[in-house]
Amino acid sequence: MEAQNDKPNVASDLIEKEQEVQHLNNPVDISVKPIVKQYLGSVKKVKKEGNRFYFSDGDARVEIRVVSDDMIRVRLAPHGVFLDDFSYAVPEVDQKVSVFKMQEHDDHYTVSTHSVTCKIEKANFHISFHDNITNVMMVDEANSMHWEENVDFGGYYIYATKKCHPEENFFGLGDKSGNFNLRGRRFENWNTDAYSFGWNQDPLYRTIPFYIGLHNQAAYGIFFDNTFKSYFDFGSEDVNKTSFWADGGELQYYYIHGPHIMDVVKRYATLTGTHPMPPKWTLGYQQCRWSYYPETKVKEIARQFRERKIPCDAIYLDIDYMDGYRCFTWNKKYFPDPRRMIKELSDDGFKTVVMIDPGIKVDDDYWVFKEGKEKRFFCRRSDDYYMEGHVWPGRCQFPDFTNPKVRSWWGNLYKELVDMGVAGFWNDMNEPAVFGSGTFPNDVRHNYDGYRGSHRKAHNVYGMQMVRSTYEGLKKLMRNKRPFTITRAGYSGMQRYASVWTGDNIATWEHLKIGNIQCQRLSVSGVPFCGTDIGGFSGEPDGELFTRWIQLGTFSPFMRAHSAGDTAEREPWSFGQFFEDINRKFIELRYRLMPYLYSVFWEHHRYGFPILRPLVMLEQENISNSFRQDEFCYGDKLLICPVLEQGAISRKVYLPKGTWYNFWTNEVLDGGNEYTVDAKIDSMPMFVRAGTVLPEYPVMQYVDEKSITEVILNIYHSDYEVNSYMYEDHGDTFAYEQDIYLEKKFTVKGDTQAIKVNQRNEGLYTPNYEFYVCNVIGVKFQVKKIIIDNKEVKDFYSDDQNILHFQCNKNFTDIQILSL
Repeated sequence: MEAQNDKPNVASDLIEKEQEVQHLNNPVDISVKPIVKQYLGSVKKVKKEGNRFYFSDGDARVEIRVVSDDMIRVRLAPHGVFLDDFSYAVPEVDQKVSVFKMQEHDDHYTVSTHSVTCKIEKANFHISFHDNITNVMMVDEANSMHWEENVDFGGYYIYATKKCHPEENFFGLGDKSGNFNLRGRRFENWNTDAYSFGWNQDPLYRTIPFYIGLHNQAAYGIFFDNTFKSYFDFGSEDVNKTSFWADGGELQYYYIHGPHIMDVVKRYATLTGTHPMPPKWTLGYQQCRWSYYPETKVKEIARQFRERKIPCDAIYLDIDYMDGYRCFTWNKKYFPDPRRMIKELSDDGFKTVVMIDPGIKVDDDYWVFKEGKEKRFFCRRSDDYYMEGHVWPGRCQFPDFTNPKVRSWWGNLYKELVDMGVAGFWNDMNEPAVFGSGTFPNDVRHNYDGYRGSHRKAHNVYGMQMVRSTYEGLKKLMRNKRPFTITRAGYSGMQRYASVWTGDNIATWEHLKIGNIQCQRLSVSGVPFCGTDIGGFSGEPDGELFTRWIQLGTFSPFMRAHSAGDTAEREPWSFGQFFEDINRKFIELRYRLMPYLYSVFWEHHRYGFPILRPLVMLEQENISNSFRQDEFCYGDKLLICPVLEQGAISRKVYLPKGTWYNFWTNEVLDGGNEYTVDAKIDSMPMFVRAGTVLPEYPVMQYVDEKSITEVILNIYHSDYEVNSYMYEDHGDTFAYEQDIYLEKKFTVKGDTQAIKVNQRNEGLYTPNYEFYVCNVIGVKFQVKKIIIDNKEVKDFYSDDQNILHFQCNKNFTDIQILSL
């Protein structure tokens, strides 16, 4: 793909006509005119080194590396010399491989595992990937891999172009703001402070150069691990071509085999990592504003939550808590005794979360600046001047978070705040954002963990390395407690260190829709702990919009309301009693379902499953699902259908194949069909998959407010076997890494005469409660007998909604509910 409109033509002043060279082995006199586009010739040499295969046309080299049974990496060295093999995204390249081999054929080579084959054409170096049945998953377009010399900076612009199949659809790339399906669009990856961004605005805050392709009902993934400014075109310039390219670095991409979208996403997670288990309190409701101050205001907000009985776990302090916006300081006028205030909030069940930005005020009387300056930890420009720019404190310098020594220093700066009791940290403005110029100049130099680079190379990882510094520092300072960190900017792999929110959105119905899609896209792009500013950061929502946003936020992994200081306050009670009651109902629902939400997070952490699952992931064989984007599953048991239209009292929903229960009415519906369902303002359509065991806690005002004495198990009848999981641990330590956890597997299967429930446990954790309260929904017969572990239970009853109720020991193995 030429993509001439989206890249700089750095040679335009040096040449009159672009000279394209098809075969590098032909002698070319480059002393007269520089080569603009250069292409691979025919394969001349082949060399094997372990799981790496090198193919050369006599000058350029291509590495084909078998990463796992289902992943193959491709790298191009234009003149035979590869860059250092280093990635912030991929901690360990090689995964487990069962069998792999290379074979030579008449006109091509193949590198194969038991599930995928990479084919390299001898004549033109075209690369294609195939499953080991009959499907061609991806194939190069003519002159696919090529490069162009960058005469200003050195190195190359690098390109790859693939064929775009007629009915192929694309998903991923993180939090792009348009339709979930990427087909027909072009994108740029350059972390950007995109205040009040709009529909289809690009780029935004994060760079996740990973996408999923789906055609012929089979899926694959491409991870283009390149931190420079990069681009993707999904049939925009040419409907028959898909391209990705970058302004520098190396052409290096991973082919990730499916055939299911879930397989692709899980394998991407094994490559770039999963999110560690968060502190359980972070799954509660969180309240934020720019800014809550002084202390009396913070305490008033906390008092209102408790008096109104609206659950809340965290209150945020934005930049105004600082002394002149100096990070790691306190404004003693607003907060004269922060340690006392934090303790008093903690005693009432509130965690305190504070903002930390990367810009450090140039002030020799400011201890953080003084330390950083003495240790030469701030970024410098090419001529050795310090990188300076204006942000909230005024004139600032910026730490080089790509330097391990700087990361260690920065992480330890949190000590005083941690000692005071601050529970969470929010890294903002770390694209990095600079007033006026937008970001750093290209000539800023970075250590890049010893691999060196300009800001062209480091820009997209700056925010990720900042929050990495924060996370790793907190992990040491908090000892065995789990840190909670949030980042605005990041790169693939940031999920190992932080949660994210979608940035400075607007209080509009359009942004409610955008946020819904963004969170789904982030989830399938490997970033599970995500959410939006509930209610919109800027602008003024009315009660209906805010309430619909609370309903969506109830099923966002990260649930936080946030607003700008020049807007009206927007707490759950801000729009009158009618809306307050509905908001309370849904926030309480969040806390009731906490054991399920927490268990779904474990499924992500341990197994790589995304938390939010779009319909196309559930049924990729249904082509219509490639264009459905407003419904999603939270885990694999709850189908969430948010209401996104003003004034709606009903909406259409599509239920995937299988049997589903209306969460509110227990009505049974057959999947594979569309329905029009009630969606009045006090409700939001939700459905539970048949066979689910849905655990439930009593309502609490904050996580772990009460000791759990019994857990409710809502068991939904199914006439086919269904597995459910429930995960438990200490909730705030890393003991789960030493198997101090409990993973419970429930199996449910029923018919017209019996329901059988089985439980199997793994792990060493022992919860405090002793009993389950079982509610069995959808029983199709009159219950005559219940047998639990070969003992008959006499004390059971069915209510007027035909829900069966009984109690059992938490350690049961088998339950039989019988009609005989």
